[in-house]
Amino acid sequence: MAAFSTSSSRPYHIIIFGASGFTGQFVVEEVARTASEGPKGNLKWAVAGRNRTKLEKVVEQAAGALSKPELKSEVDILIADVSDPDSLAAMCKQAVIVLSCVGPYRFFGEPVVKSCVESGTHCIDISGEPQFLESMQLNYNDQAAEKGVYIVGSCGFDSIPADMGVIYTRDQFKAVESFLTASSGPEVQYGAYAGVGGISNVFKLIFAGLMFFFLVKFNFGRNLLKKFPEFFSFGFFSKAGPTRKQMEGSSFSFIFLGEGYTEGTDPSEGKPNGKIRTLVKGPEAGYVATPIAMVQAALTMLNEPDSLPKTGGVYTPGATFAKTTLINRLNKHGIQFSVL
Repeated sequence: MAAFSTSSSRPYHIIIFGASGFTGQFVVEEVARTASEGPKGNLKWAVAGRNRTKLEKVVEQAAGALSKPELKSEVDILIADVSDPDSLAAMCKQAVIVLSCVGPYRFFGEPVVKSCVESGTHCIDISGEPQFLESMQLNYNDQAAEKGVYIVGSCGFDSIPADMGVIYTRDQFKAVESFLTASSGPEVQYGAYAGVGGISNVFKLIFAGLMFFFLVKFNFGRNLLKKFPEFFSFGFFSKAGPTRKQMEGSSFSFIFLGEGYTEGTDPSEGKPNGKIRTLVKGPEAGYVATPIAMVQAALTMLNEPDSLPKTGGVYTPGATFAKTTLINRLNKHGIQFSVL
């Protein structure tokens, strides 16, 4: 099994790679905010990326945002580039866990995964890209298992609330839990739905979908979409990220509807006769909840390695953290799980 503790040759518990990106800077702040939750109350961490000047600015911004001027002298800066395998290897070999913030992952994610597996380094990302996630599982699961390395994708808003919400719902439904334990795996059927906020938004989505379908067929259309994302998405997407004020006023919520069997009922003799409703809610999804989820996932791995799956591999968040205290950790940091 790959190490979960630091050493002279692997001095950092966490390295944030892609720290100068828009999401990366918020991950940096979250790591700095929760460093006391690291192993033995002391998290050793560094930031990494292509440009030292930009990385220095990110650390400086975090120091100011958190009123921790000491960060400017305490946080090490490493230079690594996805186009330079040697620099990636040098970075990965110094970390227990790499937090990969280098999206779009279909373009930049695989070199990081490959280097982590080869270096015996665990890797967590916040990808929501199914093709990337599936290809990583297909191409690196066996190697990761051999090395005892955990590669865990989708550890942001995609898909910690959904994965852990299903597990929380299952665990609250005691009859379902005992039935699932007796079977070959956690056989939970899951369907996802999204609310769009009214009939006017339905027409907007239909119009935007038709326009998108037409424009992506031509080079000029794709260029227009990339150049004016805010116009073509009715303000939902833009090149500039949201302001901190906008983030403070945003939130998310998931409602889970579960069906199962009450105590004493034979599941083989009829339809489920019990229901449960649970709620997962939290702050702004992209740049507040996502860093919280990513960092708490990493801290959980560092503090609870014995609760992870028995072998390394490429895993989903639910498969990785089902037997850990991640849900309790998230509850303490503003991503809340409750029964309705």
